[in-house]
Amino acid sequence: MATNENAVALLKADHRKVEELFESFEKARTGDRKKILVEQICTELMVHATIEEEIFYPACKGKIEDEDLLDEAYVEHDGAKVLIAELLQGSPSDEFYDAKVKVLSEMIKHHVKEEEMRSEGLFAEARDAGVDLESLGERLKIRKAQLLAKFKEAGKLPPPQTRSFTGHKLAQSEPIVAP
Repeated sequence: MATNENAVALLKADHRKVEELFESFEKARTGDRKKILVEQICTELMVHATIEEEIFYPACKGKIEDEDLLDEAYVEHDGAKVLIAELLQGSPSDEFYDAKVKVLSEMIKHHVKEEEMRSEGLFAEARDAGVDLESLGERLKIRKAQLLAKFKEAGKLPPPQTRSFTGHKLAQSEPIVAP
C-alpha cells in the first residue's frame, strides 16, 4: 500500500480484493478450500466494515448531500454481518452454505456499486463535500492494520456486531407439513 493512499483508493482496493476472493470461491472444488476462502472473505469484510463504520462514515456525516446513503450502508453492513456469522459458525458440508456465500457476494456487489457510483455514490459525495480523503486514508490504513493484527493474534474473528438491527430473536423455522 502506498503511504499516500487516500480513503477512496484504500476502500476500493478492499472491494477488488473481496471480489477476487468471491470469484475464487466460485471455482473452489473442495470443502477445505471453500472454508479457507470463506474465512478470508469474512476477515476482509469484517475489517472493511469496521473501518468504514468507525472512521469513514462518521467523517461523511453532516457533510455529504445524501445522508440516507450512510443509513443504508449501515443496514447493508448489518445484513452482511448476519451471513458472516452464519458462515463462520458453519462448514461447507452444511445445507445452504454455498447459497449463503452467493447471497453474501450479491449483497456486497450491490453495496460496492452504491459506494462507487461515479456522481452519486458515497465516495463521490465524500469527494465533492471536501472530506479530507488523504488524512482519512492514513487513519483507515492504521486501523485496518490494527484489526488484522488483533484478529490474527486471537486466531479467529469476533462475532459480528450489528448497529441497525434491533435484537429480535431469530429461530429456525420448522418445516410445515401438509395434513
